Amino acid sequence: MEDSEDTGATRDTGDTEDTGVTRLLGRFGADLGAVVPPVALWAHGSLALGDFLPGRSDLDLIALVGGELTGVQEERLRAVHERLVAELPYGRSLHCTYLPLTGVADTGRTHPTWALGEWFERPVTPVARRELALGARVLSGPGPSGLLPAVSDTELTDFIRAELRGYWLRVTARPELWLQDIWVDVGMLTFARAAVTLREGRLVTKREALDELRARGAPAEVVDDIAHRRYGTRGEGPAVTPANGPESGAASGRWPAHRGELAREFVRQGIERVLGQRALG
Repeated sequence: MEDSEDTGATRDTGDTEDTGVTRLLGRFGADLGAVVPPVALWAHGSLALGDFLPGRSDLDLIALVGGELTGVQEERLRAVHERLVAELPYGRSLHCTYLPLTGVADTGRTHPTWALGEWFERPVTPVARRELALGARVLSGPGPSGLLPAVSDTELTDFIRAELRGYWLRVTARPELWLQDIWVDVGMLTFARAAVTLREGRLVTKREALDELRARGAPAEVVDDIAHRRYGTRGEGPAVTPANGPESGAASGRWPAHRGELAREFVRQGIERVLGQRALG
């Protein structure tokens, strides 16, 4: 598989962006520039892959900055994000990693990040870098081509295998996490997307990941539950019945545990098959 050439052009999001998102991005760009003018500001994730849903998808951004952030700049940026969360619709969905020019070549190096209402450090992973190469939404400055080194197919698949083995396989050993919607959704979709990339060398959207789950024989009631939560549809699987679905679980409490066990076991077995190994412990 060859990397797609990035032209640096703004990606057309068509009808996937509403005025609330436009306002949020504009406000963030202005507030960011008042603290540390970025060399470039890029969106990846759902916006890059064409699966963005306002109010449901995260806005995953990379701010390329000229140097390492100072402590004062970090505090001011954290305050910027906190104001966006408090004042604007979708403010909590805006995530941003601050990548200095000196760190563009190191995929394992961590950088200041705002995500999920917290300030912490994380790397700009090979997956994020490949998304940027495939179709970054350029919000300001030049595009990633010529600034971010290309990610090879080997780097991409090695990273995905390491994540499945070192993180997700261990997550499947923690049943309490799988009682929550977020862990069911992210766990199932992440596994499906990883499986496609390892098999075919391409990145896929969350919607395509649902198709992959169905093709792999994932529990239909779980897949349809995820589809309903993200897209407002139940998909094409067998109907979720009062005996096995979320309607009964809301009243009885049995559905979250049943769903979590189905999802956890499916992901565990799927990772074992993909990696050709048995789970530890």
